[in-house]
Amino acid sequence: MMDSVLLSVIIPTYNEREAVPALVERVRRALGTVPYELVFVDDSTDGTDALIAALAREDPRIRLLHRTGQRGLAAAVVEGIGAARGEVLCVLDADLQHPPERIPDLLDAMEQTGADLVVGSRYLPGGSYQGLDWFRRLMSRVATRLAQLLLRRARVVSDPMSGFFAFRRSVVEGVELRPVGYKILLELLVRGHFHKVAEVPYVFEARAAGRSKLTLRQNLEYLRHLLRLLPANPEDLRFVRFGLVGSSGIAVNTAALWGLVRLGMHYRPAGALAIAAAVTWNFLCNDAFTWRDRRSQNRRTKLRRYLRYWAVTGVGSALQYSLYLVLTAAGLPYLLSNLLGIVVAVGWNYRMHGSWTWKTTEATITRVVYRAT
Repeated sequence: MMDSVLLSVIIPTYNEREAVPALVERVRRALGTVPYELVFVDDSTDGTDALIAALAREDPRIRLLHRTGQRGLAAAVVEGIGAARGEVLCVLDADLQHPPERIPDLLDAMEQTGADLVVGSRYLPGGSYQGLDWFRRLMSRVATRLAQLLLRRARVVSDPMSGFFAFRRSVVEGVELRPVGYKILLELLVRGHFHKVAEVPYVFEARAAGRSKLTLRQNLEYLRHLLRLLPANPEDLRFVRFGLVGSSGIAVNTAALWGLVRLGMHYRPAGALAIAAAVTWNFLCNDAFTWRDRRSQNRRTKLRRYLRYWAVTGVGSALQYSLYLVLTAAGLPYLLSNLLGIVVAVGWNYRMHGSWTWKTTEATITRVVYRAT
């Protein structure tokens, strides 16, 4: 376990007076000789801040940041990150549902695997969320699936909703964190700088004291947070952009086909020319819009990508054109046959253009599961 690097344990609190003494003692026993500080960021109105201040007078490792007029767990953690002095930071809820005894496992996972970020997961074998009732379990699952559907980096871990995790300071250096609500890990996953993440299974325990702070307002704030994070990573809106470009390509293709047929050209050569016009249009728009973060910087690169685009799209176009011919010959209207062919080609084109035409050298994120021995 890391015993030479200062650990900052950031604990947001809101009316957790009953839980704080037990939390401080359990952290003290769990960390033993590990150099650490406890950074409490408190929004309480029940005297929790006075209790923490009294504990801080007895133990210099305890620090208190008391906020007035401010609310929000995630924002509290961000303030704690700014005040923390450690090179390794750990986020822990004050209600004892995150077992402090597992903090050494997070540190061991970081040291043994070289991970930048270590996440405590309720969804790995050996973990559970027994501390939640059935309704909150359902809400947690729905929130997890929604995040993983919308945010590519949320799929890196099994439990992006976890509030129990540790990370190196380098993960947030130079990063502007702007969370909404209470899910700070999502903010780090999407905006943070990391190349390797480890997951450690843990049991989410029943609340020892007080009551849950989860409200309808916080659920709505979570949805706002997801929407705010969508533009942060180019990958998360890329398919939407690709779809918009594709839609414009359909318009170009359909207009060209209609115009050529109206001018008296046979539907076969008209279809081929309409495809060529749409492919060229789509390449230019995708280079400037869909993959704008990888945009061609010179003519040579653009020409090479254009040729690759044709190679990839050629396969999709062959599928499209074959369906167009077969379905039109079978009696379907030629415009409908053309549209069905386009739909079939979209999946192939998007996957191959992202992995080859606009291939990126961006480092991939490695995920490992660590189990304490």
